[in-house]
Amino acid sequence: MDQAWVPLGYTAPNPATYPWMWLWDSCFHSLVWHALGDDERALVELTSALWSIDSTGFVPHMGYQLDPERSVELWGRRATSSITQPPMYGHAIAELSRAGVAVPEELSDRARRGLEFLLQRRVRDRRSELIEVVHPWETGCDDSPRWDDLAGPGSFELDRWRRRKNDLLRDVERGSRGEPLSNPHFGVAPCGFNALVAFNAAELATVTSDRDLAAAAGELAEALDQRFNPQLGTWVDAGANSGGSGRIRTADGLLPLLVSRSDSARRQVMEELADPGAYCARYGSRGVHAAEPSHDPTAYWRGPVWPQLSYLLWLAAGGGSEQPSATAALLAQHTTNGAMSSGLAEYWDGDSGTGLGAIPQSWTGLALLLDHGR
Repeated sequence: MDQAWVPLGYTAPNPATYPWMWLWDSCFHSLVWHALGDDERALVELTSALWSIDSTGFVPHMGYQLDPERSVELWGRRATSSITQPPMYGHAIAELSRAGVAVPEELSDRARRGLEFLLQRRVRDRRSELIEVVHPWETGCDDSPRWDDLAGPGSFELDRWRRRKNDLLRDVERGSRGEPLSNPHFGVAPCGFNALVAFNAAELATVTSDRDLAAAAGELAEALDQRFNPQLGTWVDAGANSGGSGRIRTADGLLPLLVSRSDSARRQVMEELADPGAYCARYGSRGVHAAEPSHDPTAYWRGPVWPQLSYLLWLAAGGGSEQPSATAALLAQHTTNGAMSSGLAEYWDGDSGTGLGAIPQSWTGLALLLDHGR
């Protein structure tokens, strides 16, 4: 973490591969810094994550502090990107506050405005009332099989999907200040993204006593529970992919476990997370159910273990509580083993522990939190 620290106020996920600032990465880094006993950098990192929020409440998902002109060609704006990412700042602020860290009121206010932008300004799927994303990059799960219906005809093809992602960026419809509101060519309301909005809104409300935010989180959680499919054992996305790839069993599709009020859904998903024939691999929670045809334990977002998803599923399973469930304990053990086996990799093969992507990657320091909770 020290080697990845950028004096401008954030942790580079990997200084060579990922030198810029990413929104949900920095929120996770804040938690890692706190676990390391450095609350000053934890707060600086969170402040950097929210530094570019605009008057509409839109929070860009990338910051180009090292070279503010670098963003212009791709994003059409200086110093930041023009889309967002899961708003993990609500959880980060709540965790720091619960630990006794004095979080500035201005920081909490920025987090509230960021969540309100998603809850109030984003287009909703008309049937489900779930929030739509404008681009697969907003979910953080770039190449998830859940987007395959929108990747072009036939089976998934990586180069074609990369071109498609660039095309989709040009299709984003924006407000008067350039804030991203919708995308007619990517009308997807992912359960995973919506779960993180609901979870972070609920988390922030616990420390700010914001009743409106808590109520909005509850309404979104109720809408998500209507999307659970017991035959598949997962939540099904709403929108353009709802009848096809939005039903593929993925780890990000299980994130509504964080906010679900359905006892039957929770029991079923907890069993899946502990099943070696489903998600439970030796070195963490597989990114895609082992029985899915699209499962590939080494392909980017199509099967490997991702430490931030494992952390979130661990939380959802009761990790960090005084009496964590057996599933949470299993997730903690396997994920920390994977983090060490992989060399603190960006992601890794859950069956072999082989590191993949950038090595090391700062957010894999979340293993510290899982290890402390064991």
